[in-house]
Amino acid sequence: MDCSRRAAIAAVALLSAATLLPAPVMAQGKTVIGVALAQDDNPLYILMLRGIRARTQELGWEVVAVSSNEDKLKQINGVQDLIARGVKGVLISPIDAIGVNAAYNAAAQAKIPIISLARGSSSPNQTLHVAINEKQIGAEIAEWTVKHIGGDGKVAMILGPSGAPAFRNLAEGYTDVMAKHPGIKIVFRTDGALTRERGVKHAEDALAANPDLKAIYNSNDDVALGAMQAVLAANRKGTTLVTGMNGVPPALRAVKEGNLALTVELNAFEWGRLGVDMLDRILKGETVGKQVFIKHRLVDATNVDEVLARVGKN
Repeated sequence: MDCSRRAAIAAVALLSAATLLPAPVMAQGKTVIGVALAQDDNPLYILMLRGIRARTQELGWEVVAVSSNEDKLKQINGVQDLIARGVKGVLISPIDAIGVNAAYNAAAQAKIPIISLARGSSSPNQTLHVAINEKQIGAEIAEWTVKHIGGDGKVAMILGPSGAPAFRNLAEGYTDVMAKHPGIKIVFRTDGALTRERGVKHAEDALAANPDLKAIYNSNDDVALGAMQAVLAANRKGTTLVTGMNGVPPALRAVKEGNLALTVELNAFEWGRLGVDMLDRILKGETVGKQVFIKHRLVDATNVDEVLARVGKN
């Protein structure tokens, strides 16, 4: 066998071996962290990832993000891949409080911190949960709604995934307040995926069964923007109030236009930054609690201009 042929065979062998190894992500002298958010196309997570990247750049870190798009197995495999590739920590928004616990187990086995952003996990291996005060927010949305519908009328609730405690807590805060007002009746309630299409469909169903509906509660802005479409199509603008949550730019613009009655600004950009800051503290050996809350703010016609001006800078 001549030298050139032997060299070619050796090169193929090396290439084949390399494909069996995890792709290297550890940049020379840099800390690399993994990110596994629940969705790629949700405006909340887009802004959150932008905040993560902005803060890691300031720290001189690098980010490797994996995609899951509400697929639990895909999220577990993505986190396991990140760990195999040598990240120093993981920021995750778990699709399900129980269904992706294998990802947390893998992080614990690798002895690296795993921090939940937005949604939390039931896993004892969750290092920290950077969360919102869900019941309080749900209660505040309900109080705002009661005030603006005059304490009387029919209300629909389009909830998030039943497996995510965050959405159960939000709904509980909301219904606890509504239960104090006998003139208000929750006449429609459904849970499921956080998509605009679902918001349209269920708002149409709720309006068909209850043409005099006063308000529609939605677990996030994507669903709320769908419900808003149905309300506008039914010529109920200003009559059936639609509330959302997350404070993403499309929802803020809809509030500005008078089509969406309310959203809750969670400042996803700062949420991502805070997640990185907490991971930085943990990697430095600092002791932190098990949960930290971000600030929130109700946004309606009275303050939307101020919020839009600030959000536009991120």
